[in-house]
Parts: sequence; C-alpha cells; structure tokens
Amino acid sequence: MLQLFVLFLAFCITFSVISIYTIRHFGISNVMTSVTSSVQPCFEEPTGLDRWIKPPSNLMHTMNDDELLWRASLSSRRKKYPFERVPKIALMFLTKGPLPLAPIWERFLKGHEGFYSVYVHSLPSFQPHFPPSSVFHGRHIPSQVAEWGRMSMCDAERRLLANALLDISNEWFILLSESCIPLYNFSVIYQYMRKSKHSYMGAFDDHGPYGRGRYNDNMAPEVKITQWRKGSQWFEVNRKLAVAIVEDTTFYPKFKEFCRPACYVDEHYFPTMLTIQAGNMLANRSITWVDWSRGGPHPATFGRGDITEEFMKRMLSSHRCTYNNRNSTMCFLFARKFAPSALEPLLQLAPKFLGF
Repeated sequence: MLQLFVLFLAFCITFSVISIYTIRHFGISNVMTSVTSSVQPCFEEPTGLDRWIKPPSNLMHTMNDDELLWRASLSSRRKKYPFERVPKIALMFLTKGPLPLAPIWERFLKGHEGFYSVYVHSLPSFQPHFPPSSVFHGRHIPSQVAEWGRMSMCDAERRLLANALLDISNEWFILLSESCIPLYNFSVIYQYMRKSKHSYMGAFDDHGPYGRGRYNDNMAPEVKITQWRKGSQWFEVNRKLAVAIVEDTTFYPKFKEFCRPACYVDEHYFPTMLTIQAGNMLANRSITWVDWSRGGPHPATFGRGDITEEFMKRMLSSHRCTYNNRNSTMCFLFARKFAPSALEPLLQLAPKFLGF
C-alpha cells in the first residue's frame, strides 16, 4: 500500500510540473482557447424575435392534428406588432390531387410576392411535381383523406387554417378548390380584403328540410335550433376567426357525433359556430360564385365549350350585395367549377375580362 501511495504521489507531482511548464510556455489563453474551440454546438437556436415571426421554411412537419391545432391557436393579445408586418392573403387549396388550373393562378400571382401564401391539402397518396419556379412548389401540407359531407372534410379545412396560421403575416384565409379561378387581378382582391369590415361566410337560417331539418336535438345546449345555420363550404375568414375555428373544442364534438349524412357537416359546422361566437363579423355571404341553374345536388361544371365572351360577361355582372354595409355590384372574387379543358380559353380571355 505504501509503494502504491508513493507511485500515485510521484504521478501527481509529475503532472503538476508538466501543467505549470505548459501554461508558462504557451500562455493560459492559448490553452483555454484550444479546449473551448474543440466543442462546437450542433446548432444555434435563434434568441431574437425572428424565431416567432419567420414562417416555417418547410411545410412538411411531423406534428399530428392535436399538436398542430394547439400550436396554431397560440396568438398575441396585443394588437400592435413590434415589427413591420405586411398582411398577406393565405390561399388554401383543398384538392384531391392535381391542380389543372395552376397556370391561371401562376399568372394571377406573378409580381405580388410577399403579399400572399399558398397552401395545398391533397390526398396523402398524391405526389406533386411542380418546378421550383412555381408558386405551388413545396406548398403541400401533411394531409389525410377527406370525405365529402363528413367531419374529415372539416378536419382538412382546419388543417389548412392551422398551417396557414403558423405564418404570423397571414391575415386573410381563403378556401379554394382545384376548380376555382380568380375573377379580378391580385391588387383588386387584396384591397377588397384589406378594406373589408367583415369576413365572408354564408350563415343562413334555413327553416326547410335542408336547414333546420338537419338539426339534431342532441346538439343542445351548445347549439339551439334557433342558432343552427347553413352556408357554402367555400369561405374567407380573418385571422381572429381562423384562430377561433382551430381552437374550438366545444362545438366540434357535437357536430362530429350528431351531424352525419344526410346532415352535411361542412355546410353547417363553421357557419353555426361562428354565428354563435362572432356573428357580427360575418357578411353572411360567400365570395365564390357558382351556378346552380342546371339543377342537381352539385353546381354546374364549365368546360372548353362554355367559356365564351358572353359567359364571362354573365359571370361578372348582374350581381347585387352589400360591402361594408353599402350596396355593391362587386360581390364575387372567385368562381367555380371549371374543368381542366376550360384552361386554354380562360387564359385567352383573362387579359380582357379578369385583368391579368
């Protein structure tokens, strides 16, 4: 034991002598620099405001719906932003897959970068192939199957809203389909949104079999029959209403359980919920034009043969509505449903009738 102790003591003395010699010869700062520089962090977490105001660089995140809705529901209670914020329009496309009218949207959005965002929800099996120069490149979000008339359709719409809310600059959220087109140039539509005092969602009290006739008494007390509303699936909401939709846990369970075909939840959930929570903020009309004159459960679809100058004039005129509580003839900013074959004549007539 004594021999081991002596050996250990000799080792300590030798190490101390070498350390003192090294520090005197090279300097303590050099020694410390060599030690600290050998360990580098894997990443540098932003500590300023940028981490909160920059939109996600990659839309394909790994959050599930509960995580996404929770994250998107976080909002500032202060109205004034401590940075220069340019409000943007979030164009949210709910599609099955391809976007055959993409060239129309490319032309419509050209030159207006920084004033819009694009989000696409398609079938999970669809693989998009847009060139890097396209406004749709990298704009698909994590998706799930959405069935017409069922809660999965509203889930898809809430998923689009939640992803768009992650960009703090998005102020107006417009739901569109692959068969939609814009009816005016971007500047006109942007100013229409910016100056509007309301959001655009139909919310009608229909006393007939396709309105109150779909109401289920089990919806009470959260939803009374006098509060039951019906409206178009295609809407525009501002940021405050978008947050209200994604954070809802009161009305969602009721509609999921008690509004099933022949109660079509995408026609009733958002109009009813927002009427109860913020009815004064709704213009009670849609800004997406459709033609029901041909009859049937779905609006008319227009192909190549339908797109004429007379058709464009009819679609853009003879409308009456209110805008900021005043009479107006500019009621619709978008239109549907257009088949892929309508693309070529629409592109030809767009400069004359649509302004782009």
